[in-house]
Amino acid sequence: MSPQILAVRSALPGNRCVQAEFTDAFATRGRMGRAERSLLERLHAAAEVKTRHTVLPLEECGVLLGAEAVNDRYIDEATLLGERALRAALDAAGVAAADLDLLIVTSVTGVAVPSLDARLIPVLGMRRDIKRLPIFGLGCVAGAAALGRVHDYLLAWPGQTAALLAIELCSLNWPTSGITTADMVAAGLFGDGAVALVARGGQDDARIGPQVTGSQVTGPQVGGPQVIASRSAVYPDSGDALGWRLSSDCFRIVLTTELPDVVERGLANSVTEFLAEYDLTIDDIASWICHPGGPKVLDAVQRALKLPDSAVAASRRSLAEVGNLSSASVLHILEMISETERPPPGSAGLMIGLGPGVSAELVLLRWLSSGSCSGSSRASG
Repeated sequence: MSPQILAVRSALPGNRCVQAEFTDAFATRGRMGRAERSLLERLHAAAEVKTRHTVLPLEECGVLLGAEAVNDRYIDEATLLGERALRAALDAAGVAAADLDLLIVTSVTGVAVPSLDARLIPVLGMRRDIKRLPIFGLGCVAGAAALGRVHDYLLAWPGQTAALLAIELCSLNWPTSGITTADMVAAGLFGDGAVALVARGGQDDARIGPQVTGSQVTGPQVGGPQVIASRSAVYPDSGDALGWRLSSDCFRIVLTTELPDVVERGLANSVTEFLAEYDLTIDDIASWICHPGGPKVLDAVQRALKLPDSAVAASRRSLAEVGNLSSASVLHILEMISETERPPPGSAGLMIGLGPGVSAELVLLRWLSSGSCSGSSRASG
């Protein structure tokens, strides 16, 4: 039996601002002239982000000087916010921290050695022999990629339990000089947050196996969604379209206008070939969990897959409410869909992560019940 997601929970920082407030703060700290501010306001208005959360109060954003100070604050704040998200997911799943067999942590907005997972083990009371996998460098695609690795591990170790934590503190990476158009675009899109997921491996696989046929996936229907399979894709000659570079003040965005075109050219083949392995087509997918890289990226996904507006409504809602959370975004959308859309039991869902490479990670889901993933309240505020 395929691994089953028991709970997904978000933890958002308590500092919340509307887009206009963030735009004004960014322009003021960057000492922008009239022309620069006008461009910034146009870019931020087009980002479709209405509100976002920041780990520091807005008046403190961009005040830290130097990459060392920024990264030190990242380690402290990421550990605290990650603890909140993991505790919330474990409580919702009814799983004790000591019962976890694997912990995967993804982040690309800071660097920690020892890694964040090692720092969280004693805080949460996990076993000393827990397997752990920190993931850095996959960027926004890491949440979906990590869920695929959770699936792989739990297939190999049925009956074991795994947790995935994606945490991104994008606002700490606030450029203080030499601000580029790409910096402005990123400032209008990204927010801070953490999302944790708990999953358990299936048992009796030889007796009862998941089957994906036609518009539904058949099998036992208990609890939250199951993870059926995953697929990775890296698109050639696109490595310079998206990424980070380390500057003297923080991580700086690498972003070109080619990104939507790369997505539109390559995504359809990746999705259709993946679904065909399970006798599914795009029309058979009842719920879409698409990374909200920005309005133009979501438009490219829609065009490539010929999806109606309703298919990416949850992604656009997530973008509007909390911004692009990088690796945590697809998990945040999964939580939203689990709580509000309540997909039909047995229906198929597809998670699409997009990130540097340019790369895509696809995760096929089967919804097992019309209820949410083990509870309904979010850990936020």
